[in-house]
Amino acid sequence: MPTRTPDEIRASIEQNRQELGESLAYLRDEVTQLTDWRAQLRARQSQLLPVAVVAGFVAGGGLAGLTGLITGRGRRQRRRSARLPNLPSLPSPGAVGAKLRRQ
Repeated sequence: MPTRTPDEIRASIEQNRQELGESLAYLRDEVTQLTDWRAQLRARQSQLLPVAVVAGFVAGGGLAGLTGLITGRGRRQRRRSARLPNLPSLPSPGAVGAKLRRQ
């Protein structure tokens, strides 16, 4: 194994430092580009628009409403509630308390 002089070792260390600095700068730029979510959205806007529309429809209850219309579940429930007998209404708790205080 040949021995290197101290000047050669210093030069090698300095070259490694420069290469490492360049690699870190390149890596920093790559990470910045990959984590820029706004740029990612702009680049894929035409692909994401249908996804956003479907997500909004589902979040708005459109799927449940559409299913209810198709199956007729809402109409059946309304018919059943119309058939229930009219029950006498109960007095409110406040009215009961006032009646008790008067006695």
